[in-house]
Amino acid sequence: ELKLSKRAGTIITLEELVAKVGVDAARYTLIRYPVDTPMTLDVDLLKRRTNDNPVYYVQYAHARIAALLRNATELGIKVGIDNYNPELLTHDRERELLGGLAQFPEVISSAAELRQPHRVARYIEELATLYHGFYSDCRVLPMGEEKPGAIHSTRATLCEATRQTIFNGLTLLGVSAPERM
Repeated sequence: ELKLSKRAGTIITLEELVAKVGVDAARYTLIRYPVDTPMTLDVDLLKRRTNDNPVYYVQYAHARIAALLRNATELGIKVGIDNYNPELLTHDRERELLGGLAQFPEVISSAAELRQPHRVARYIEELATLYHGFYSDCRVLPMGEEKPGAIHSTRATLCEATRQTIFNGLTLLGVSAPERM
C-alpha cells in the first residue's frame, strides 16, 4: 500500500504507476477518487486479477456478459428490442438491474456538469455488482433440454443493455472494455 504524500516524500510518478499496474488500472484508479481526496494506492491489489481490484471487477463484468451473449447467439437466442418483453422481468434482481441502468444518463450528466469523473467509475462498479447479483439469481440461458424462449431473449437483451452501459462508462473514462479475459 502506498499513501501518497509530497511532504513525506512518498510520491510515485504516473510513468512508474503505469509500469507497475498497466494503463487501464492506473487510469481507472486515479479517476475513481475525487480530486480533493487523499489517495492510498495498493499497487499489489491493482496487479491482481480478482474482484477486489475495481478495474478488473468492472472489466470482468463486461467480458462475462460478452461471453454470455456469444453463447446466447450460438443457442439461437435473439437479442434486441424486438425480442424484449419487460412484462417478463418480475424477479427483484431484474428490477434492480433495470433501475441501475436507468440511472446512467443522470450519472453522466452530473459527472460532466460537476467535472467529477469518479461518479462514472463508482456507478459502473455498482452496475457490475447489480449485474453479478442478477446473473447469480436469474438464469439467462436455457439449461439441458430446455428450449430457448421469450424469457431468455428478454434477459439476454437486458444483459446486452448492461454490457453496452458498462462499455460506454469505461470508454468515457478512457479504459478498455475487453470482450474476453
